[in-house]
Amino acid sequence: MNSKFFHILIITAILCSFLIYSCDDTFVNSDIDSRVIPEQNISFSEHIYPVINSKCAFSGCHEDQTRAANLSVTTWSNFIADPLMIFPYYPGNSKVVWAIEGTGPVPMPPRIYPQLTINQREGIKKWIEEGAKNN
Repeated sequence: MNSKFFHILIITAILCSFLIYSCDDTFVNSDIDSRVIPEQNISFSEHIYPVINSKCAFSGCHEDQTRAANLSVTTWSNFIADPLMIFPYYPGNSKVVWAIEGTGPVPMPPRIYPQLTINQREGIKKWIEEGAKNN
Protein backbone atom coordinates (compact mmCIF):
# COMPACT_ATOMS: atom_id res chain seq x y z
CA MET A 1 0.00 0.00 0.00
CA ASN A 2 1.22 3.47 -0.88
CA SER A 3 2.39 5.25 2.29
CA LYS A 4 0.77 8.55 1.26
CA PHE A 5 -2.57 6.76 0.80
CA PHE A 6 -2.13 5.01 4.15
CA HIS A 7 -1.51 8.33 5.94
CA ILE A 8 -4.57 9.90 4.32
CA LEU A 9 -6.62 6.86 5.33
CA ILE A 10 -5.43 7.11 8.95
CA ILE A 11 -6.08 10.86 9.12
CA THR A 12 -9.55 10.38 7.63
CA ALA A 13 -10.34 7.67 10.18
CA ILE A 14 -9.19 9.91 13.04
CA LEU A 15 -11.22 12.87 11.77
CA CYS A 16 -14.33 10.72 11.33
CA SER A 17 -13.92 9.34 14.85
CA PHE A 18 -13.57 12.87 16.22
CA LEU A 19 -16.64 14.03 14.33
CA ILE A 20 -18.72 11.12 15.58
CA TYR A 21 -17.50 11.62 19.15
CA SER A 22 -18.03 15.40 19.11
CA CYS A 23 -21.70 15.03 18.18
CA ASP A 24 -22.27 12.02 20.40
CA ASP A 25 -25.87 11.72 21.52
CA THR A 26 -25.22 9.40 24.46
CA PHE A 27 -25.96 12.29 26.81
CA VAL A 28 -29.44 12.70 25.36
CA ASN A 29 -31.99 11.98 28.03
CA SER A 30 -33.91 9.06 26.54
CA ASP A 31 -36.76 9.83 28.95
CA ILE A 32 -37.30 13.29 27.44
CA ASP A 33 -39.70 12.07 24.75
CA SER A 34 -42.07 10.61 27.33
CA ARG A 35 -42.48 13.93 29.15
CA VAL A 36 -45.60 15.82 28.14
CA ILE A 37 -45.52 19.58 27.66
CA PRO A 38 -48.89 21.06 28.67
CA GLU A 39 -51.05 23.03 26.25
CA GLN A 40 -50.73 26.26 28.26
CA ASN A 41 -48.71 27.90 31.03
CA ILE A 42 -45.49 26.48 29.65
CA SER A 43 -42.39 26.95 31.77
CA PHE A 44 -39.01 27.41 30.13
CA SER A 45 -37.14 25.74 32.99
CA GLU A 46 -39.57 22.87 33.47
CA HIS A 47 -40.72 22.11 29.92
CA ILE A 48 -38.64 23.80 27.22
CA TYR A 49 -35.11 23.77 28.62
CA PRO A 50 -35.00 19.98 29.18
CA VAL A 51 -35.96 19.38 25.54
CA ILE A 52 -33.55 21.97 24.11
CA ASN A 53 -30.78 20.83 26.42
CA SER A 54 -31.27 17.18 25.54
CA LYS A 55 -31.87 17.46 21.81
CA CYS A 56 -29.74 20.48 20.88
CA ALA A 57 -27.02 21.22 23.44
CA PHE A 58 -25.81 17.81 24.55
CA SER A 59 -25.65 16.52 21.00
CA GLY A 60 -22.39 18.45 20.84
CA CYS A 61 -23.77 21.10 18.54
CA HIS A 62 -25.38 24.09 20.28
CA GLU A 63 -23.61 24.17 23.62
CA ASP A 64 -21.21 26.87 24.82
CA GLN A 65 -18.05 25.25 23.44
CA THR A 66 -19.03 24.53 19.83
CA ARG A 67 -21.86 27.04 19.27
CA ALA A 68 -22.83 25.54 15.91
CA ALA A 69 -24.20 28.35 13.71
CA ASN A 70 -23.01 30.68 16.50
CA LEU A 71 -25.86 29.49 18.73
CA SER A 72 -25.73 28.16 22.27
CA VAL A 73 -28.97 27.03 23.89
CA THR A 74 -27.55 26.24 27.32
CA THR A 75 -29.38 29.15 28.96
CA TRP A 76 -32.53 31.17 28.30
CA SER A 77 -30.48 34.30 27.59
CA ASN A 78 -28.30 32.43 25.08
CA PHE A 79 -31.38 30.96 23.44
CA ILE A 80 -32.99 34.36 22.88
CA ALA A 81 -29.77 36.30 22.15
CA ASP A 82 -30.53 36.39 18.41
CA PRO A 83 -33.64 38.58 18.22
CA LEU A 84 -35.00 36.58 15.30
CA MET A 85 -34.37 33.15 16.87
CA ILE A 86 -37.25 33.65 19.30
CA PHE A 87 -39.81 36.31 18.42
CA PRO A 88 -41.95 36.47 21.59
CA TYR A 89 -45.69 36.09 20.97
CA TYR A 90 -45.09 35.27 17.28
CA PRO A 91 -43.93 31.68 16.79
CA GLY A 92 -44.46 31.93 13.03
CA ASN A 93 -41.78 34.64 12.88
CA SER A 94 -39.24 32.73 15.00
CA LYS A 95 -36.28 31.05 13.31
CA VAL A 96 -36.34 28.25 15.88
CA VAL A 97 -39.87 27.31 14.79
CA TRP A 98 -38.84 27.29 11.12
CA ALA A 99 -35.93 25.02 12.03
CA ILE A 100 -37.89 22.53 14.16
CA GLU A 101 -40.72 22.36 11.62
CA GLY A 102 -38.28 21.94 8.74
CA THR A 103 -39.64 24.96 6.88
CA GLY A 104 -36.51 27.10 7.17
CA PRO A 105 -33.26 26.84 5.28
CA VAL A 106 -31.73 24.41 7.80
CA PRO A 107 -34.02 21.88 9.51
CA MET A 108 -33.06 21.09 13.10
CA PRO A 109 -32.07 18.81 14.52
CA PRO A 110 -30.35 17.24 11.51
CA ARG A 111 -32.17 14.12 10.37
CA ILE A 112 -29.40 11.86 11.70
CA TYR A 113 -30.28 12.88 15.28
CA PRO A 114 -33.40 12.09 17.31
CA GLN A 115 -36.15 14.44 16.19
CA LEU A 116 -38.44 16.50 18.38
CA THR A 117 -41.81 14.95 19.01
CA ILE A 118 -45.00 16.68 17.90
CA ASN A 119 -45.68 17.58 21.55
CA GLN A 120 -42.20 19.13 21.88
CA ARG A 121 -42.59 21.18 18.69
CA GLU A 122 -46.07 22.35 19.70
CA GLY A 123 -44.83 23.10 23.23
CA ILE A 124 -42.00 25.30 21.95
CA LYS A 125 -44.40 27.16 19.67
CA LYS A 126 -46.90 27.67 22.51
CA TRP A 127 -44.11 28.83 24.86
CA ILE A 128 -43.13 31.47 22.27
CA GLU A 129 -46.80 32.41 21.79
CA GLU A 130 -47.06 32.92 25.57
CA GLY A 131 -44.15 35.38 25.42
CA ALA A 132 -41.06 33.10 25.61
CA LYS A 133 -40.70 33.91 29.29
CA ASN A 134 -37.76 32.90 31.46
CA ASN A 135 -39.96 31.06 33.94
